[in-house]
Amino acid sequence: MRLLIIEDEPGIARFLKEGLEEECYAVDVAYDGKSGLDLAMTNDYDLIMVDWMIPGLSGIDVCRHIRQSSSSVPILFLTARDTLEDVVFGLESGANDYIRKPFEFEEVLARIRVQLRSAGQGGEVLSAGPLTINPVTHQVFCNDLELTLTPKEFSLLEYLVRNKDRPCSRSRIIEHVWDIHFYSDTSVIDVYINFLRRKLEAAGCDGLIQTMRGIGYIVKSNVREA
Repeated sequence: MRLLIIEDEPGIARFLKEGLEEECYAVDVAYDGKSGLDLAMTNDYDLIMVDWMIPGLSGIDVCRHIRQSSSSVPILFLTARDTLEDVVFGLESGANDYIRKPFEFEEVLARIRVQLRSAGQGGEVLSAGPLTINPVTHQVFCNDLELTLTPKEFSLLEYLVRNKDRPCSRSRIIEHVWDIHFYSDTSVIDVYINFLRRKLEAAGCDGLIQTMRGIGYIVKSNVREA
């Protein structure tokens, strides 16, 4: 899943990005409202976190512009403003939730998961043939054997299984699994697909990920069991 953080404090942005990437999310960061809005309007994000007081456009303005575009992407405000009036104002501007600074990473992670579950993207157990994925615990089982995956391998497999029976183009995979710095190099996908195939085949899930020449990859729901 791909998240966007719009936060002008580099320390906080780095802290969130590193923590969320360890949790298998692809994370883009913008340090001002204008560049954050540009990213939000040109890319497909599963959730956006935005600080209220940022240069350029305020977090409130960013949120309003996103909602005016008819986007329903979950938005979390990050801010030190904590009066009831501020909370109500932020929520009425289109935010889904409100996180007060200072915060603990565990709280941010829990609130992200709540919003993704509400959007139908974070809580259900995913499956394809003998493979099951728990997005919350990051556990993957194939023929009742648990696979040990790196965060990026997990994110790639989760994205493919979420879109099972649908072709996943290289550009879409890059957009959802990697951050903006990998846009020009889709060959990295082939490397990780090979890593995944070896681990899946060792557990009896060979043939799960199929190549669609000229397009990308697909996971079939009717893959044979070992």
